[in-house]
Amino acid sequence: MAQRVYQVWKGKNKFLLKGRLIFGPDASSLIVTLMLILIPVIIFCTFVARNLIKEFAAQTAGYAVYLVAIIFTIQVLVLLLLTSARDPGIVPRSPHPPEDVSGYDSSASVEVGGAQSLQLPRTKEVFVNGLPVRIKYCETCMIYRPPRCSHCSVCDNCVERFDHHCPWVGQCIGKRNYRCFFLFVSSSALLCVFVFSMSALYMKFLINDYGTVWEAVKVSPASMVLMGYCFVLFWFVGGLTGFHTYLITTNQTTYENFRYRAQNSINVYDRGCGNNFAEVFCRRRESSKINFHGLENEELSKPPKGSIPAMPIGNPDETRRVKVEHSLEMGNDLLNISQWHDSQEAADIRTRATGG
Repeated sequence: MAQRVYQVWKGKNKFLLKGRLIFGPDASSLIVTLMLILIPVIIFCTFVARNLIKEFAAQTAGYAVYLVAIIFTIQVLVLLLLTSARDPGIVPRSPHPPEDVSGYDSSASVEVGGAQSLQLPRTKEVFVNGLPVRIKYCETCMIYRPPRCSHCSVCDNCVERFDHHCPWVGQCIGKRNYRCFFLFVSSSALLCVFVFSMSALYMKFLINDYGTVWEAVKVSPASMVLMGYCFVLFWFVGGLTGFHTYLITTNQTTYENFRYRAQNSINVYDRGCGNNFAEVFCRRRESSKINFHGLENEELSKPPKGSIPAMPIGNPDETRRVKVEHSLEMGNDLLNISQWHDSQEAADIRTRATGG
């Protein structure tokens, strides 16, 4: 009987609903994240928002505070689920090393444990927007990683546009869930600001009623605890929001920023602030390259999505083209598709620059 892909997947992911939900191996950390969100909100609604209804007895503002807190919390939880339970952009593994490699001497081999093993080049050079970019061969997934792809040591998968592995959501942050991750972090920061502001407002009402801060704190210690908690937490989620806003404006990932910061090299992916924002927030989310719920045999027999007949690779001055057949290995298909896409973008940019 054929097995489902999620049942035989070699990564360290955890699956629910027969592969429809995919988590990282540290998905249990989600419990901590949920508690950090839900417990303060429950305290706020019980000891602050309910009393603000009394303070605004002649108005509906008190109920609005209650409603906004609940809506904000639901939004944060939904974004958390979409970030942590979604395929971040995992690249399919290849069942064996690529055989058709440009510039590769198939006769070269190295003896490993008494057996002959083909020695593949560690890196290849592709062009992105007319500039050379080196991509690496992944020995675990047995593919040449597409540009901006990296192998996550926690999940044991190659992930497209890999940003980082976030232990707070128990998932890699990559091409398919980065938008939801940013919205989750920024919404959490706004929730902190809202709870802090409303708690401070309630404290002001109590100070006016009882005359001193100490008396107000004795009446509502929960308000002071929430203010302190939100103040500390805002430095974390607010700082993350600011940092990732900077990354979006410059079209970088966390991985690229920390690894290549000291090199002062040109960012070949930066297309201007407006286009960079549009790329993250306006571009349609691509479908997953792997159907984890599907049957293993069906997935292996299907050709990669978006395969094309031919495309240029390597130096643009060279006239050689590599023909991509349906029988090519999965790793080479992914690489060639990525190269074709990048070369098309480069051609579009040059056409616009010349006014054509």
